[in-house]
Amino acid sequence: MKNNKVRNIKKELLSDNWYTLEKVTFEYEKEEGVWEAQSREAYDRGNGAAILLYNQNKGTVVLTKQFRMPTYLNGNDSGMMIEVCAGLLDGDHPEECILKEVEEETGYKIETVKKVFEAYMSPGAVTEMLYFFIGSYEDTMKVSDGGGAADETENIEVIECSFESALEMVASGEIKDAKTIMLLQYAKLNRLCSPV
Repeated sequence: MKNNKVRNIKKELLSDNWYTLEKVTFEYEKEEGVWEAQSREAYDRGNGAAILLYNQNKGTVVLTKQFRMPTYLNGNDSGMMIEVCAGLLDGDHPEECILKEVEEETGYKIETVKKVFEAYMSPGAVTEMLYFFIGSYEDTMKVSDGGGAADETENIEVIECSFESALEMVASGEIKDAKTIMLLQYAKLNRLCSPV
């Protein structure tokens, strides 16, 4: 349902170098019925999907580590981030996307995933909706080294660690990625990594 408190939306393209950055001007009706002119910038990079790979019997998870320039520019001295496997949809269905990303980034070929929730990750500036999944993996599902698609310059390191170690990395600040923290907390609340 459209918000009838918003009118006269105008967009101005500021950049389409990598994805698109637009200046959006509009009028918003305040509670007292007065229309107020506002202006915002919105970055559209498309929607994405993220997954926590877990092995309940071993009590482990598979994470990735890669250089992230925006974090480097904002105080992350190494620029390295430990994250769950994730990627942009690029026109794919979220489930198809995440199955492809898992194999490209981690080297595991899994067949089934479960969607657990979806969320806007930075709704004040970025249009992206992220679809969150969980998926069980076994050692026998490893089909390659992973590391990301060769043409995407990702240089991903694959990390398998205990679920408890991952939670400790959140507590210590070694893991600072929101999607990763959210999925690890989901796993903790739902006892995904507790032995059966």
